[in-house]
Amino acid sequence: MSHTSAELNTNWRKVASTIYRKPRDSKIYGSVDIDVTDLEKFIAKKRKEGVKTTLTQLMTLIVARAFREEVPELNAYIKRGNVVSRKSVDAMVSVLLKNAEMGSVKIPNTDTLTVTELSEAIAEKIKESRQGEENSAMQSKHMLSSIPWPFRAWLFNLYKLVTIDWGLSLPGVNLSSDSFGSFVMSNIGTLGLDTGYGALLPSSNVSLVMIIGKVYKKPLVVNDEILPRKVFTLSATLDHRVVDGSHGGKLFRYIRRMVKNPELLDLKP
Repeated sequence: MSHTSAELNTNWRKVASTIYRKPRDSKIYGSVDIDVTDLEKFIAKKRKEGVKTTLTQLMTLIVARAFREEVPELNAYIKRGNVVSRKSVDAMVSVLLKNAEMGSVKIPNTDTLTVTELSEAIAEKIKESRQGEENSAMQSKHMLSSIPWPFRAWLFNLYKLVTIDWGLSLPGVNLSSDSFGSFVMSNIGTLGLDTGYGALLPSSNVSLVMIIGKVYKKPLVVNDEILPRKVFTLSATLDHRVVDGSHGGKLFRYIRRMVKNPELLDLKP
């Protein structure tokens, strides 16, 4: 059945066509449920040994190892229209900073670390941030927020044009087309949220944003038995300019394998 122009062009459609642009983003979304029963036992064991690790830290380490061992193609970004490989696997981890402000810490060479080393590295980065030492991502956020509107938008567009579109560096403020690391890891489960998808920030060149949801109990079949298991949803937003569906599949398979064998994370790669 056909519709008249008046029926199709409702008031909302007229407004929507004005405020929204034609979809052209390169995002791919995917999610899997991960059984973390054994992983949480591993965390409890490490804490008894004095290592203050967390679910977020272990998932960060697993993804970094995946970039190194399984899908090195993901450790890349777009520069002047070409895909460029990064020289190291650097994770950007969302953390709670002073005054309950959400921020992020960048961990260089994450893939080379053990569980203990990553725990110590993140603790040190958080300490530095609370003492006023900030990474480039936090510096750019605070600098941008201090500028009045509408100059804020103009400056951001200029920064994006120079660093992301043209691939140039701004040494004075420690910003470049590769300032934000290889991927972002964030745990929204600590905020009580079951699942969600992160944004591929226009100001960054990361190929992957991983989101950890809330851990809950769920009946699963294990060795032909129905057992209560601890599960969370792991969601990914990927840049289709760099990533294909096959890469996402390999990544999630690697994550499942390492979650079942977390003791491998204690070994130097």
